[in-house]
Amino acid sequence: MHNDSQKYRPPKTAGLKNIYRSLQYRNFRLFFFGQSISLIGTWIQRIAVPWLVYSITGSPFLLGVAGFAGQIPTFIIAPLAGVLVDRWNRYTILIITQVLAMIQAFALTLLFFNHSISVWHIILLNVFLGCINAFDVPVRQSFVVDMIEKREDLGNAIALNSSMVNGARLIGPSIAGLLIAFTGEGVCFLINGISYIFVIAFLLMMHIPPRTISAKQTRVVQGFKEGFKYTFGFLPIRYIILLLATVSLMGMSYTVLMPVFAKTILHGGPHTFGFLMGASGIGALVGSIYMASRKSVRGLIKFIPLFAGVFGCGLIAFSFSPIFIISMVLMLVIGLGMIMQLTSSNTILQTIVDDDKRGRVMSFYTMAFMGSAPFGSLMAGSLASSIGAPNTLIIGGASCILGAIIFAYKLPTIRKMIRPIYIKMGIIQEDTEFSK
Repeated sequence: MHNDSQKYRPPKTAGLKNIYRSLQYRNFRLFFFGQSISLIGTWIQRIAVPWLVYSITGSPFLLGVAGFAGQIPTFIIAPLAGVLVDRWNRYTILIITQVLAMIQAFALTLLFFNHSISVWHIILLNVFLGCINAFDVPVRQSFVVDMIEKREDLGNAIALNSSMVNGARLIGPSIAGLLIAFTGEGVCFLINGISYIFVIAFLLMMHIPPRTISAKQTRVVQGFKEGFKYTFGFLPIRYIILLLATVSLMGMSYTVLMPVFAKTILHGGPHTFGFLMGASGIGALVGSIYMASRKSVRGLIKFIPLFAGVFGCGLIAFSFSPIFIISMVLMLVIGLGMIMQLTSSNTILQTIVDDDKRGRVMSFYTMAFMGSAPFGSLMAGSLASSIGAPNTLIIGGASCILGAIIFAYKLPTIRKMIRPIYIKMGIIQEDTEFSK
């Protein structure tokens, strides 16, 4: 399956230098710091939008609808986006998506301060942002390879990328909770819009060497079919994608229900919501830093079912908690389980895929992670309205655990199929046990 002849050499550095070794590359350094600023703004807006929807409507169902509207375009458009990402300049696409996302944030700001914003404005702008993300997420994942000169540092870059996202996840919700309480949601949207200026400036400062794109230009439909066959025809990629889709569909919707838990079950306000999401961010950040400290992808495959199970258990335990402190601790577990499964999946996929199909594989990764979430949001909102938010989380957590068990059962077969790729890349030797 893999045609990359470049040998993989685990880094010899240790400690902090090992964790941050990908920052030696100027382009990745610019990307890292630009995105770090922008993603704080993104998370501030992500907290403000559902809180505003729930404040306007008081409806868990409309919370689900708003979440669905923001994510369904990713499910529909991502396959096409993956084909185009493999054909077009990734760097140019990334700049365009950042500019469009900035426009979306400023549109929300204008509507809010004109006192004309309604839930339907939010839903339509969520759809617009979802269309942007359908291109932005696969191109962002694929673009990491263009910034990292040595393949052995790829896993570290992916983990640092996750730590950046989760650092923002830690800081953003806490700031959002305070801003909503003291200034209102409009300032959250304004800050997000301004934050995009930084990432666009940092992207323009990069020097990206031109990527060789195959001269063979098949039709878009043929390109999609080829990507689909490649992704789902190889059992390890297929099972990683399917487990990710299961966890996203049944478990990730916990974020949509957080305003309900913060307001109704824990009897708190926007700061409670912010702290809960921030706790999840701390857990995810710890997991990301651990992943960045790893020197090799060896042994990573077993983390995928293990932490999908941890995530599911965390959701079930959280659903029973009426005490804020216990809920905070459980959100740490949830964040850790989520990011460990996600980063392990991403790292292994990026390691084993062919570069000319990377955009398409990462578009299916995006569909699994973000594209199935809208159905989860809609389902969670509907279920929470009828059986309550706690019972909804119990069903989601149990589904994640079941998916993890099925993946674990298939683990020996998955290891056997990945082994020749790892041997070819020099990650393991012929006489080495795969699990070590």
